[in-house]
Amino acid sequence: MANLRVGIAGFGIVGRRRKNVLQKQDGVEVVAVCDQDPKQLLNPESGITFYNDYKSLFKENLDILFVCLTNNIAATVTKDALRRGLHVFCEKPPGMNMDDIESVIEVEKSCPGLKLMYGFNHRYHESVTHAQEVINSKSLGKIINMRAVYGKSQLVTFNQPIWRTNRKIAGGGVLLDQGIHMVDLMRLFGGDFNDVHSFVSNNHWNYDVEDNAYALMKTDDGIVGMLHSSATQWRHRFHLDINLEKGSIILGGILTSTISYGDETLAIILADPDNDGGDPKETITRYNSDPSWADEISYFIKCIENDTPVESSSSDDAYKTMQLVYRIYYADKSWRELYGINSPDK
Repeated sequence: MANLRVGIAGFGIVGRRRKNVLQKQDGVEVVAVCDQDPKQLLNPESGITFYNDYKSLFKENLDILFVCLTNNIAATVTKDALRRGLHVFCEKPPGMNMDDIESVIEVEKSCPGLKLMYGFNHRYHESVTHAQEVINSKSLGKIINMRAVYGKSQLVTFNQPIWRTNRKIAGGGVLLDQGIHMVDLMRLFGGDFNDVHSFVSNNHWNYDVEDNAYALMKTDDGIVGMLHSSATQWRHRFHLDINLEKGSIILGGILTSTISYGDETLAIILADPDNDGGDPKETITRYNSDPSWADEISYFIKCIENDTPVESSSSDDAYKTMQLVYRIYYADKSWRELYGINSPDK
């Protein structure tokens, strides 16, 4: 089988990381990238063609387009690529709002032979996949509740671009940018949260996007979820408590390139309330490497090569996760009035 030829639209931090992982993937060849910043120009010896706009990528004989662009154009580029017969991998979020993901799905329906996947990378971390295995095994019974915190110290950290603070480009703040990963995991583990209450604010950094979002949510079958997505978490934090009928699962820390979220661990607690005095046995697993980027791309490539459906991080996942993000926005009356959010699903 000939190599699948890949183009990358957007060659910032994430685009370069995708390129590095793709170049180690069997059966794949990165042939072209684009970015408006000439400083991102590759060494000509790399054998990769550089363009300064995404439409020029379509001059190449591509099989796949990776979309690593700003939120305001991600959906447009995804639709253009699908219409041109390309498989598409698009970073999260799928766009600025629900209209964006809905318009993509309409185009996707007209391209049944193509694969579309979204970059909800946290699903592919080993701690997360192992937690899901325990939940699916039913060994700890049903989920009762979840408590989650995902936060960083600023809206723009490290070398992230400043557009993330501009609503006209980003569409939202810390919840849509970072918190969406935790929203996605809570959906993955607990199902769809349809009863949502929230407070959303931008009282500290004073941009026109949120720097804190607090949500209290419940599924139709009674699972309660509490979420705090924050850009005033001075010590970066990723933490998810999952309490079940016979014990708990605690996801603490997550491996990133910055190492600022601490060690990635998974704690399994076996409840014995009659005998443990509230201090049960706990087994902790620490993960010392992060294969998630490679595993995520490998899964996508296998879906293409084997012509199998994208069942994880699909457009349906993207739609439902975005839908929950917008329900959190809408549930705060002052926030929806301030920004004209006229529907919990828009």
